[in-house]
Amino acid sequence: MIQPTLLQPADRRLAAAAIASILLLGSARLLLDIFKTNHQPHLSTIHNKPSPPPIFLSPADRRSFSPAKCNPFEGQWVWNDDHNVTSSSSPSPLYTEDSCPYLVKQTTCQRNGRPDGAYQRWRWKPAGCELPPFEAAKMLDVVRGKRVMFVGDSVMRSQFESMVCMVQAAVPRGARSFDRVPPRKVFRAGGEWDVTLEYYWAPFIVESISDHATNHTVHKRLVSLDAIDKHGATWKEADVLVFESYVWWMHKPFINATYVTPLSLSLSPSFSLLVAS
Repeated sequence: MIQPTLLQPADRRLAAAAIASILLLGSARLLLDIFKTNHQPHLSTIHNKPSPPPIFLSPADRRSFSPAKCNPFEGQWVWNDDHNVTSSSSPSPLYTEDSCPYLVKQTTCQRNGRPDGAYQRWRWKPAGCELPPFEAAKMLDVVRGKRVMFVGDSVMRSQFESMVCMVQAAVPRGARSFDRVPPRKVFRAGGEWDVTLEYYWAPFIVESISDHATNHTVHKRLVSLDAIDKHGATWKEADVLVFESYVWWMHKPFINATYVTPLSLSLSPSFSLLVAS
């Protein structure tokens, strides 16, 4: 029978230090292996500050509305109040002027003297279906890691501001920013999403004498129908582009136009285009 050997105090301290070193190195290696995988935990979770989990669209979400079976452009505006909100509609309003700091004065009805808020309680109802309820977190998840740009006149600027106002409340205050660098406005939703929503002032889409964001003319319009490189250089890296400019084309029956190079175009007096990659 082998008798156990008793370690001297100095040897015990050395053995304890060796075991502690092995455990420390093992823990460090485990953490490094975790961070190399696709399922790495957030640093905030490690520091006992859990992050909200990513929100992904479920198959049910994708089946709830099919553009192939329902034309969202044919329908009517219906009244929506707190007692008439179904599972397929969103409570209204989705935001108020006081809840969104990104609205310009021109688009704030109540700040400009409108006494009532009834106009905020209408929602669009397609003729043959129901639009799914709007959820800011799911909207941000759809465009996670992408750059979405709205291009056009003040009507498109209003659409951009509405989108920003609808999603901004879902983004932690320290993770969102808003920059105004004419002719652009840029809203960034960091954190879980890394989404950029942008607006670019280009009232005719093509280049014109009205391209200055604040100093432009409606009545003496001159457009270069085949010149778009200046504007396009700004939006060519966008993942989603939304165009709108019909108000400016419809102001008068005639527009002064010029060409940099010979070009034949057939322009509709009213058009709207969405290009998504």
